[in-house]
Amino acid sequence: MKKFPRIDLHMHTTFSDGHYTPTELIKKVNEQNINIVSITDHDSLNGLEEAIAAGEEFGIKVIPGVEISTDVEDREVHLLGYFIDINNSELKKYLSFFRDERIERAKIMVNKLVNLGFDISINDVLDVAKDSAVGRPHVALAMMNKGIVTDFYEAFQKYLRDDGPAYERKIHVSSQSALKLIADAGGLSFIAHPGHMKESILMSLINAGVDGIEVIHPSHNDYQKKYYKGIVNQYCLLESGGSDFHGGIKGDEENLGRYLLDPKRFQDMGRILN
Repeated sequence: MKKFPRIDLHMHTTFSDGHYTPTELIKKVNEQNINIVSITDHDSLNGLEEAIAAGEEFGIKVIPGVEISTDVEDREVHLLGYFIDINNSELKKYLSFFRDERIERAKIMVNKLVNLGFDISINDVLDVAKDSAVGRPHVALAMMNKGIVTDFYEAFQKYLRDDGPAYERKIHVSSQSALKLIADAGGLSFIAHPGHMKESILMSLINAGVDGIEVIHPSHNDYQKKYYKGIVNQYCLLESGGSDFHGGIKGDEENLGRYLLDPKRFQDMGRILN
């Protein structure tokens, strides 16, 4: 390991809504001289073995991670799990169930688009998603391929946004259940990109036993980073951070290597686990 490690603990591969395969992503990480990463695909562990193997080839430490969607006060909140046992049976069972639910959700969104007069099928979406955990980005890409919209953002702005005519809400596990799943798999739990999260939601997750907060994130301005650092210190929580890198059509290529976690904060995680 390099003397001053460069650490990014939030990125996605083709096994959720990322553009690059695990191996391709590790190669890009290596180009940016990042040497500790966590792959945190949505509701999926399937890319981790490949990523870990690629990391060993390039001398990059890959922390097994996952990003889980949950509900708090009827709002969708994402939780990051780090250092998880990828062979934990309960976590694997949960993720398998929710991958199936993601397909059912996509079918409903496709039916709404058909009712709006568009020529699109669930197979068009699955052809785009391949082995990924199916989500709105795959529906948007299928819409582009069918000529329904001209670009990714039009799909969301006109049809797939949270109050859009083709939107369908995800089925979520409770925050308490998600935190228990992560803990039982030997992991640490973090609130992902809290942004302008209501204080009541933040406090609900802290009281439920979350281990930390993602402080460093592309969506956080300097004031928000300072604010969440204060919360971390006040409640004796851990601090995480990363680029939330997806690549490709998300247009965030410049973020890789820019949003890095202080090595001391990473060491704090290790002390908790040990």
